[in-house]
Amino acid sequence: METIVLGIGETLVRDDRRWSSWADWLGVPPHTLSALVGAAVAQGHDAADALRTLRPGMDVEAAYRARSAAGRGEHLDESDLYQDVRPALGELRAAGVRVVVAGNGSARAGELLRALDLPADLVVTSAEWGVRKPDPEFFARVAEAAEAPPAATLYVGDHPADDLFPAAAAGLRTAHLRRGPYGHWWADHPDVVETAEFRIDALTELVALVRPPGAGAGAIGTDAEGTGREGSGEEEAGGEETDAAGAAREGARRGALRSVR
Repeated sequence: METIVLGIGETLVRDDRRWSSWADWLGVPPHTLSALVGAAVAQGHDAADALRTLRPGMDVEAAYRARSAAGRGEHLDESDLYQDVRPALGELRAAGVRVVVAGNGSARAGELLRALDLPADLVVTSAEWGVRKPDPEFFARVAEAAEAPPAATLYVGDHPADDLFPAAAAGLRTAHLRRGPYGHWWADHPDVVETAEFRIDALTELVALVRPPGAGAGAIGTDAEGTGREGSGEEEAGGEETDAAGAAREGARRGALRSVR
């Protein structure tokens, strides 16, 4: 593996501050907005639909600009990073891997991330590129920024529709991260299992995927999927599932995910 590219929200950065600030701006309890975000995720919708549920017809971009003008715009500091971010990125760079951070975000988010001085060779947001995930052009830009062949570039993200599926369609190798609402809810969906070359629970697992010293071009380390996933343990403990509600729930999940693929 020559280059590893990582998304931003719920891959490197926790989104709880983001949603809490939106709840404060809209004058609703944080748990109300969090519940609506969860409902959007479970239906395979854009999480921002939660804002439109509270304010039908809301122009999210215009509201974002209004917040910024009122001095209540984006903020990002070390506490917003997941704890495995610096150790994982540092080890990857020490192993000679090019590390790129590229995900959806504002130009301000890009400035804030670069101010954190992450162990990365490039940090860029969709606003700075002028194109958002899951647009194929975004992943064409990723391929350029990787400075490596697609077969030697791994894209890591939590969101199946925004990260996993379009990255795979662009010919990149893929790792699905079980983190955040999308990452957890859709982790064991058949389309995710089929598409993701690797499925991980922490960024530190990426180090094991780096090409071992002396291996041939494109070689990788051990598949990180066998890390004791919760789903397999529940199946063993609970036995065969025959509950009709469970079957209906799984059917709804499948349909919802395919609707945004």
